[in-house]
Amino acid sequence: MTDLQPTERELEALKVLWQQGEATVREVCDAMNAAGEELAYTTVLSLLQVMEQKALVDHRREGKAYVYLPKVEREKTLGDLAAGFLERVFDGSLDEYLVHALGTRKVSKREFDQLEEMVAEARRRKSARTKKGDQS
Repeated sequence: MTDLQPTERELEALKVLWQQGEATVREVCDAMNAAGEELAYTTVLSLLQVMEQKALVDHRREGKAYVYLPKVEREKTLGDLAAGFLERVFDGSLDEYLVHALGTRKVSKREFDQLEEMVAEARRRKSARTKKGDQS
């Protein structure tokens, strides 16, 4: 694994790989362009090569094509990015982040219900850790 955070464009390539499991350069390029990018094949190839140097992806050769696959886990990577964002932008203040996040978009009843369930689950996990002696 790597301690290097993916750039915004690298994250977009990783999203394609996480969704597809693995993909050729052409498939990654097509998916990124379908999502609104305007990237040349050679740009995506260079991007994936840099990502491989950063240990974010790996590849294997199939005939003339390189097939890339993610080396980093989606949940861990997104968690690390979220934690870094929270610290960098809001000085670790989760409540301030939530006030801003919830105030900038319309939140459906379903989304509020999901948030409430996530908070309840986090409380249950925290309570279970506390009972085991872990005070974090």
